[in-house]
Order: sequence, then structure tokens, then C-alpha cells
Amino acid sequence: MASIRKRKNGGGSTSYRVYVRLKGFPPQRASFPRLTDAKRWGAATEAAIREGRYFKTAEAKKHTLADLVDRYIRDVTPIRNDAQKRTAHLEWWKSQIGAYTLADITPALIAEYRDLLLSGITKRGTQRSPATVVRYLAALSHAFTVAVNEWGWRDDNPAKKVKKPTEARGRVRFLSETETTAGGVVVEGELPRLVRSCQESTNPYLNVAFILALSTGMRRGEIMGLTWADVDFHQGRITLHETKNGERRVVPLVGKALEILKEFSKTGRRIDTPLVFPGKTHPNKPMDLQAPWKTALKKAEIEDFRWHDLRHSAASYLAMNGASLAEIAEVLGHKTLQMVKRYSHLSEAHTAGVVERMNERIFGDA
Repeated sequence: MASIRKRKNGGGSTSYRVYVRLKGFPPQRASFPRLTDAKRWGAATEAAIREGRYFKTAEAKKHTLADLVDRYIRDVTPIRNDAQKRTAHLEWWKSQIGAYTLADITPALIAEYRDLLLSGITKRGTQRSPATVVRYLAALSHAFTVAVNEWGWRDDNPAKKVKKPTEARGRVRFLSETETTAGGVVVEGELPRLVRSCQESTNPYLNVAFILALSTGMRRGEIMGLTWADVDFHQGRITLHETKNGERRVVPLVGKALEILKEFSKTGRRIDTPLVFPGKTHPNKPMDLQAPWKTALKKAEIEDFRWHDLRHSAASYLAMNGASLAEIAEVLGHKTLQMVKRYSHLSEAHTAGVVERMNERIFGDA
């Protein structure tokens, strides 16, 4: 219950000290020059404590966004796979609104700086994409979620109320198998040219990594971080322990990929590192294939194609060869079908075949 004591101060002034003591909670106290204010504070504080609001509000006023970011980076990011990018995103929020207390961080304030991000220019001189802004918001939102659920620094997450910018439809760029000239002559396409170019590369690792990427749909980071212990030639599979979504994934290793990696384990394997693709001077760090990759693309006369597009190519070939979206998602390691819907138009023939077989089974020749 709240109790109030009248006190005489120096100079003849009077103040009223309020004590709020509730069983199971630390006592709270405050002083006011007017009795009315003291009574109001005592009643409001007691009600807030009973409803579980008081201490969270007090914590929100005590800590700034900079405090939240610093603690999150110290305690949470080290266990995340995207630690470097997430840290950079949170440091941006800290530089912009780090001085605000958590109690003063509102959805309107976050939305204001979301718009600032959208209008910003990147280091490459291009306007920041909506997809990138979504990543910035996701980093801030997760930091608030931890602060709410684990630290008790706020009782809600203001970032969840902020509308995310609409991301552009995912890029689908895959290697053509054949091309048709202006005169109607069918010639070899990008795929056979790039296969040949990578085979002829002076870098002994490029062709192996290229075949793995195209055959399995693995991300570049997954391939470059691969160790020989992750490869099971007998079972024909690769086990990825560190993936983007944080879950272990098993990738089939068959056909050309199995053949070339098995041969490489005999001829190109180094004994001073567990990595499949070690760096030349730093064997415990992955090889940087950027230069030989660009050389191979130039030699194959292929433009507007990135390493990540090999993943799109693998998914596209799966779709064109009858794989369902669920099967593609499983191969690529996506938790939902949303990310693979971009390939749905490539599997329309397969979908039509499924529907046709269903109709034949139900209606027969009728």
C-alpha cells in the first residue's frame, strides 16, 4: 500500500514523500512538493505494479536504444550466422536514434528512419533497395523482441507495428542451354560455354565449386565453408551444419558433382586444412574465387550473371525437370514455399501433368 510522509525542508518549504510497498516487489519511493501529486503518483504506481506495467516502463526509461544495441551485439550476435551484417544494420540504427530512451522509441519514429533508409544511397552509388531496408528493420525488430522477452526492458516491440517496404519480385536468372541467332540458327547457349570456361580455368578450385553450385543449389558461403568431414561419398550426401536459416541441411551428392568431388579428394586435397576449398596463403580461410570466376564469365561471353545465380539456375532446372515447389524448397533449404514461387512458371507443364493424371484417375475415359 502507498503511505505518505510530510517533511519540512530547509527554508521552510514542505515536501511529501510517498512509499509504495507491495509484497513480492521492491519498495518504490518519490518526493513531491504537493500532496495531490504525491497521492496521484502513489495510486498510479501501485496500480501499475499490480498490473505488471511499472518496472517495464521504468526499465524503458532507464535504457537507451544504444544500450539495447550494445547488449544485443555483445550477447546475441555472436551465436548468429549473419553476425557481421546484423551488427552493421544495428550500428546504423544506433548512429541515428541511439540517444533516445526505449520508452521514446515509437513506430512513428522508426517509420521516419525507415523512409530515410529507402531514400539513401549505397556505397556503390545506387539507391538502397526495399529488400535491404527490410533487413535493417528485421535486425531492429529482433533486438526489441529479445529486450521484451528476455530482458524486460519494454513491454512491446514498436518495430512490429512498422510497415515493411514491398520487396521487388525475386530475380530469376539462369543459364540458357541453347540460343537462337537472328538468322534462326540454334547455337550453344550460356551453360555449355561456362562449363567449358570453368574447366579450362587455371584455378584448380573453380570448376569443382562451380559444378557443386550448379548441381546442388548450395549457397556460395555453404560451398566455401565446406569441410571434408561434411562430405559422405559412401552415402552420396553433404551435411551442412551452418546454414542461413540456422538449421542443419543434408544435400544429395550425385552424378557429376559426386564424380568430380571424389576425384578432387584424391588429387587436390590438402592435408594442412580441413577445408575443401582453402585459401592459398591462409589454408584455414576459404579460397576467394571472385577473380577466376569473373575471368571465366568474360571468356564465356556471359553478362549480368552472378555466382548466386547458379543457385537460381539449379532451382530453375529442377522446376523444368518436373520438381514440385515443395521439393525445390527442400533442396535449397527454404523453410517456406514463398521463396521458390518465383520458379512456379517454369514448372507449369509439370503442374498440368499432375492435374491431368488426377482427372484420368477420377473420371477415367468418361
